[in-house]
Parts: sequence; structure tokens; C-alpha cells
Amino acid sequence: MKKYLGIIMLLMIASCKTTKTAVAEGSAAKSVEAEKIINSHYANKKEFSTAYIKASAKYKDEKQTQNVSAEIRIKKDEAILVSIRFLGITMAKALITPTAVKYYEKINGTYFEGDYAALSQWLGTDLDFQKVQNLLIGESLDDLRKGNYTNSIEDQLYKLGSSDGKTAKEYFFESEKFLLKKEQISQAAQQRMLQVFYPNYNQYAQGAWPSGIEIDAQQPKGKTSIDIDYNSVSFEEAVSFPYSVPDGYERIFIK
Repeated sequence: MKKYLGIIMLLMIASCKTTKTAVAEGSAAKSVEAEKIINSHYANKKEFSTAYIKASAKYKDEKQTQNVSAEIRIKKDEAILVSIRFLGITMAKALITPTAVKYYEKINGTYFEGDYAALSQWLGTDLDFQKVQNLLIGESLDDLRKGNYTNSIEDQLYKLGSSDGKTAKEYFFESEKFLLKKEQISQAAQQRMLQVFYPNYNQYAQGAWPSGIEIDAQQPKGKTSIDIDYNSVSFEEAVSFPYSVPDGYERIFIK
């Protein structure tokens, strides 16, 4: 169960032909003010109402490795549906809205219905709908326009950093369009760290979208990694969000 739930939560990851081109990226060479980095990042508009993503994913923890396929449907700012399949069989499904999270998984026959408070406590980091959507489309988890950040250059990327003494956050951007390349959230006292990498981007009429996501999570109980490749992305289709828990599944509660 954990591998399917992990893929869904950390993602929280066609009839219309969509043209894409690879996005050229730049290497940071001279210092740039934090405000310019932030404004340039948000100048990369994602102009879409719906998105439909077909992906392949590899889940790995200290005990197992699993390859699955994923289907992600997004109605911007309203709903996200993630379906995880193995050998064509739906093993897990999650419906995410601004007010609620629902998911079920097949192996143990369990389901969850609740809000983000329980999930945030369980994952050890604040979570909401906007952050899940941002993760999938290649925007920073937090709204950088609402914080104060130091700026520097590291590994030829522009870096923004902040810390409140408990949680440290770092964001890295390439220099051509200031697309997000990596973000890291760490809580040293709790031995927790989440890293998100965006290896490459493709340019569509609807904006620059990641070609995939690499996620590494570390907690006291162990390490987990999820690599997701976006095999295809299409936009402005009439997407539906079918979700119903199969009969006989047991509801679980996260404390």
C-alpha cells in the first residue's frame, strides 16, 4: 500500500494534438537580486484550463522497487485526479480538491477521506491543493512572492533560501527563463527532507512544462524516491474525474 500512496501523495503528479519543443536552459554566471529571480520565475505563465498527463513512474524505498503507469487529470485550481496502474490494472486512485483529499488502494482494500490537516501532520510538511498542483506543473511549492529570501549562485543555478529555525527551504533556477530546477525542504530536528528535481522542460503553447519529476524523501523511517516521466501532455480537453470507492473497502484514519 505504501508505494501507491507514496506516488499519489508526492505527486500531489488524447484527442487534441499538442506541439512541444525542448526548452533551452542557461547557466547562472552573475548575481541577480532575489526579487528579479522571483518575478522572472512567475513570468512563465501556465495558460491552461485542463491538462491530461500520461506518465510512467518508478517507486523505490529501502525494501522494494516498483514500476507503474500513471494518469493525471487537472482542472486548474479545482480538481486533480491521479490513477496508478500496474499491468493495466488500477491499483490506486486519488481525487484532490481545494478542500478534501480522497484515495483508495487495491492491495489492502482501504480508502481515506479527509482534509489536508491530517495529511500534513502525517507527511511532516504543510500540504494544500495549490502545492500539489504546483508540484505537477513545475512551479515552486510555496508562493515565493510572500516570503523573504537570500540569493546566491550554486552549481550554476540561482538559489533562493529561507529558514525560520525549524524548516529550511531552498529553490534553484536556471538563468534563461528562471524555470525551477530543484527545491528542497528540510527539518533537521525531525530528520526530514524533501527534494524535488525537474531535469528538463518542454515548451507548449500553454507554457513551459516539466518533462518529468524526480522526488526524494527522507524520514527517520527510511528513504523513498519516485521518478516520473511525462510521456504525453495534452491541454484543453473535456476531462472527467470519475472516482468511487469499490464495495467492501475499509476506511482508514490518519492520526
